[in-house]
Amino acid sequence: MAAAPVGHVAGKGTLPASRDGRWPPRVAPKMAAAGPGLPRGTEAAAALFEAHTAAELREVERRLRAGIEQKREELRQMVGERYRDLIEAADTIAEMRLSAERLLGAVRGLQRGAPGPRGARGSQGAQPMLHSQEKFYSTAAQIKLLLEIPETIWSAMEASQYLRATQLYLLCCHLHSLLQLDSSSSRYSPILARFPILVRQVAAASHFRSTILHESKSLLKCQAVSDQAVAEALCSIMLLEDSSPRQALTDFLLARKSAVQQLLNQPHHGAGIKAQVCSLMELVTTTLYQAHALFYTLPEGAPSDPSLPCSLLFSMLETTTGPDPAGKGIKILKEEMKLSSWFKYLPLSVVEFQPTLRTLAHPISQDYLRDTLQKWINMCNEDIRSGLITLLGYVKSLKGLAGIRDAVWELLTGESMSQNWDTVCHRLLDKPISFWEDLLRQLFLDRLQTLTKEGFDFISSSSKQLLSVALQELEVKSSTSAPSKHIQFEHNMALFLWSESPSDMPSDAAWVNVANRSQFAKSGLSMKAQALTPCVQSFCSALDTKLKAKLDDLLSYLPPDSSTPKEILGVQSRNSAFDRYADAGTVEELLRDNCITCIQYVLGCVREELQSAEDKLKGRTDALNDAKLNAVLFMARLCQSLGELCPHLKQCILGKSGSTENVMRETRSSKKLGKGKAQEVNPTQAQWQEVKEQLLQQSLFAYQIWSSAVIKVLVHSFTKTLLLDAAGSILAAATNWDEIEIQEETETGSSVTSKIRLPVQPSWYVQCLLFSLCQEVNRVGGHALPKRTLQLLLKTCLAEVLAGYETLVEEKQEKKEGTFPMTQNRALQLLYDLRYLNIVLTAKSEEAKTSRSKQDSRIEKVTDFLEANIDPFDLDVFTPHLNSSLNRLVQRTSVLFGLLTGAENQYTNRSNNLSSQEPYNILPLASSQIRFGLLPLSMSSSRRTKSAVKNTENQTQYDGDLYS
Repeated sequence: MAAAPVGHVAGKGTLPASRDGRWPPRVAPKMAAAGPGLPRGTEAAAALFEAHTAAELREVERRLRAGIEQKREELRQMVGERYRDLIEAADTIAEMRLSAERLLGAVRGLQRGAPGPRGARGSQGAQPMLHSQEKFYSTAAQIKLLLEIPETIWSAMEASQYLRATQLYLLCCHLHSLLQLDSSSSRYSPILARFPILVRQVAAASHFRSTILHESKSLLKCQAVSDQAVAEALCSIMLLEDSSPRQALTDFLLARKSAVQQLLNQPHHGAGIKAQVCSLMELVTTTLYQAHALFYTLPEGAPSDPSLPCSLLFSMLETTTGPDPAGKGIKILKEEMKLSSWFKYLPLSVVEFQPTLRTLAHPISQDYLRDTLQKWINMCNEDIRSGLITLLGYVKSLKGLAGIRDAVWELLTGESMSQNWDTVCHRLLDKPISFWEDLLRQLFLDRLQTLTKEGFDFISSSSKQLLSVALQELEVKSSTSAPSKHIQFEHNMALFLWSESPSDMPSDAAWVNVANRSQFAKSGLSMKAQALTPCVQSFCSALDTKLKAKLDDLLSYLPPDSSTPKEILGVQSRNSAFDRYADAGTVEELLRDNCITCIQYVLGCVREELQSAEDKLKGRTDALNDAKLNAVLFMARLCQSLGELCPHLKQCILGKSGSTENVMRETRSSKKLGKGKAQEVNPTQAQWQEVKEQLLQQSLFAYQIWSSAVIKVLVHSFTKTLLLDAAGSILAAATNWDEIEIQEETETGSSVTSKIRLPVQPSWYVQCLLFSLCQEVNRVGGHALPKRTLQLLLKTCLAEVLAGYETLVEEKQEKKEGTFPMTQNRALQLLYDLRYLNIVLTAKSEEAKTSRSKQDSRIEKVTDFLEANIDPFDLDVFTPHLNSSLNRLVQRTSVLFGLLTGAENQYTNRSNNLSSQEPYNILPLASSQIRFGLLPLSMSSSRRTKSAVKNTENQTQYDGDLYS
């Protein structure tokens, strides 16, 4: 048979291979002989490389390796399947051989035995042999049991059956004593000599005691274990250490104290603190429940409660160490072990082995139990208090603190924790106990106080920084850098008031009424109506945002809804472990105090800045050009608007009562009480009013600095012009006089017509003073100035003007040489100017209080001096005309100087009483002589008819809709 050439393509191009997948294929000797040309070894490899490509060679290699791995796997499977059978067969063969040998020996013994007296003597000698054989079997069974016990102990340990492991260990010790394997025994042990392997067994068994004790004490530290498991662990400890129930109680409490410290020393994470605190409370509470279940003994005659077990430890000890092993005791040697053939050879002391205690396990007295538990609670309280202070230090928000409190409340209020809690506390401690009230509540309050103080300290410092930045921007000179648009608004309020912005009107102004609009929604037009610049709005918005964040954070610690009925709240408080909202009043007071302290701190910073500005601007005649004055006005507006633009400031001080619904409810109730009944002042409202008053006083102080600077500059220029004594200066300040014809009756009774010239306008410097004063008031938003500020401005201005006139009088009374004499015309003009200034700069409400005869003595002194320079006859003639001219002038300039005079000085109301003779279809005259209303003024008329009041209320509602 010719051999095919290597690499010959057989049909599909595959290389020939052997049956087992190897290459080159195995060739039988006959085939090798038939094909002497077939390459072998290196020749075959060389031939492969010559006849095939690299890809084909890799394919050959891959198949070779796959075949090798396949054969290896088959070998493994064959060995694995057959190895166990082979071992069992070998053991069976060995047992058969031994059995056959024993059988053959027994047959030979029977054959050797003979009947008769010799056989009787043999039976008598067989009895000692049988006894020794039984002893040997007993010893062998004990050794067999001793060898199997360690594995059983480890199985019990893995299943957390520590009591069974303890019983087996004690049985093992009993076997050691029976077999004389104890190292403490002075007697020689022949068994150790025959079985040296038992030496290792004894050494290995010596470690079981420490291991079982360690695992049992570790189980005592776990809180998620049943009462049964804890009782078994304590029984194990008592049997191994031969301790008393009191010592078991001490071990139990020490283990739980160690568990408390272990929980406190865990790594601190933000989200894990809640779990740690809840685990602490669960551990402490569970410890008391388990102390009752394990150690408490009911008094004699007291009925037992199935839902509240007790004396579990003592009943388990009695079961474990009881004298009757056939009873309900825990069997040490289980049934599967009794089925073994060697079990019947065990001695009775091993089969019926029961552990024993050296001392009787007497129940613990209630006094000792109470004192021990109370000491343990006190020690745990100290550890928990110091640990929780550190733990709560990682809680950075009141919301997180409230979450921990609520989690503790849910845990202690749960059925598993709250059921029978009062009964357990009364039995163990003779008093109720609440870990929240006794331990946690004050710690949470302290942390809440710290967080609140830190929060408001941050608000105070950031507000101070924000104030400093705003003042620095306002005090930047315009020459160094171009001021922003908002800074220009601060320099000149008119630019802000007359500028238009898309935010002037709210987007929902067309369909949402003012009463239904949110109190926090402020339109740009309402801000302009109150002269609140963007810088002021920005500062108040930043402060209000921080206050809102702090308030929202703190509100999470308060009851969520104050409208919950009291009946529901009462039921919830009765069913809960503690009242988690009991500190609501304290928290609100804490919030109020810190908020007031924060505002006072901000006011203190403002006060320092104002003092510095006052010292810098005092006595300067160019103060109006100083940028410091803009900062003063900014602080004045800021203090004036804080109460309104920071609604959360009010809510922080008033607390829950500061909400909109409560305020409206209080307003309705106060209206129902009537005007005649005296209402009690709410202390919280009083504090809010006090804060508002402090803000107002600070604002008035800032406006006073501004008004003093304005008056100092303007009156200085006025006085300088007034005291000019040159004729040209006097003529330059003079205005046109009016020529009036008068008729006088002569001595003969005939009338004579004559002309007199009288002043009808104040001097130019007087008009410049009033107009400049109006400009300055208008530049800062005069319509929104406080009434007291405007009155103080007018009063101070009049006093400074009078001081200038007094200086003039003093100079004229000295009659120095070279001075221009006081002529009658100049005296008339000065008198006219003085009376006009007195009318314009004096509020009508003040005029009503003081009559002409009770005028200011300073004005009378100057007036007397000026009238002394006028001919008395002419003065009598001029006075009525001067008065009528003054009235006309005041009415003509009331609009021009309206910011100074006020609405009450302009016009008098007409009577609306119609004569009965007038036709009924004639419309009544308007209550005011003006056709259209003037610009917004800071003062309103106090004299209105009833119809005018009604019309004004309707107009006010309309204006409120417009400005809001």
